[in-house]
Amino acid sequence: MATESDERPVNLKALGTLPSGTPVVMVNLLKFKEAGGRDRYLQYSREVQPHLDRVGGTVRYAGTNPANVIGDGEIPWWDAILVVEYPSSQAFTDMVTDPGYQKIHEHRAAALTRGDLVATSRWVLG
Repeated sequence: MATESDERPVNLKALGTLPSGTPVVMVNLLKFKEAGGRDRYLQYSREVQPHLDRVGGTVRYAGTNPANVIGDGEIPWWDAILVVEYPSSQAFTDMVTDPGYQKIHEHRAAALTRGDLVATSRWVLG
């Protein structure tokens, strides 16, 4: 699942550190290619929806136009953030290893110069 510009390895084993059988929230930090990257990512987002539906994934938030309130520089390195919740880490793994998903992943790869994906579990405060 590495992109043509981002050859960092995908580490699905990292999901094993999360509590099993509980929801996992994936935080996507996205840096679009200048020439058509945003449009290509929007194509990916349309085509990925049936795969999300199949495994019970839900987009919880999508945002753009970041500005640092606390942080280095005026703007962070990323252009957009996407937060997606899955019923479990296994649901995410099932989606991304499906051959049908692999076919549309090329749109995501072609859209980004960098795409960090951070897996998190719920944190109950207080």
